[in-house]
Amino acid sequence: MPTRCDWVPRDDAPYEQYHDTEWGVPVHDDAALFERLTLEGAQAGLSWRTILMKRANYRAAFDNFDPHLVARYDDAKVAELLANAGIVRNRLKIASTINNADKFIAVQAAHGSFDAYLWAFVDGVPIQNQWTTHRDVPAETDLSRTISKDLLQRGFKFVGATICYAMMQAIGMVNDHTVSCYRRVEIAALA
Repeated sequence: MPTRCDWVPRDDAPYEQYHDTEWGVPVHDDAALFERLTLEGAQAGLSWRTILMKRANYRAAFDNFDPHLVARYDDAKVAELLANAGIVRNRLKIASTINNADKFIAVQAAHGSFDAYLWAFVDGVPIQNQWTTHRDVPAETDLSRTISKDLLQRGFKFVGATICYAMMQAIGMVNDHTVSCYRRVEIAALA
């Protein structure tokens, strides 16, 4: 059995698969970035496992995270989402997703892509951290606070510094696999 980051529960196949195949892999696809932004915001106050287990439902409910479709959701669609037990039925989080879709499109128009905008914060190169244990990993950093502030100024919601740092980890802007984790070197090689 490979040595993984210590936040991954043993014998939890969904968590292991997420850790082994996705977490920390650099993401440059705008639809995937909108999904990660949305799911990290949906997680606020909840466990990642809750969101991970509802991820397929989120994709179906939010039109595979197509921001152009999500930005046009009306009151009837919001009511449908609030009745959908397959997602987190929080009115503020649903409203923020719709709002963020509109803001996401504005960033794409201004920067060519959301990918270009977001990855410019690290000059397109993932930060390679050297954490010994998960307890060493910060919940937020100066950079995540900077990104959060910029997103908030652009009108995004549910994009605090902690949410931004979790997104940065998920999309590979930072490599926070611990030094003993087998994925750390593999992820570093993708940079």
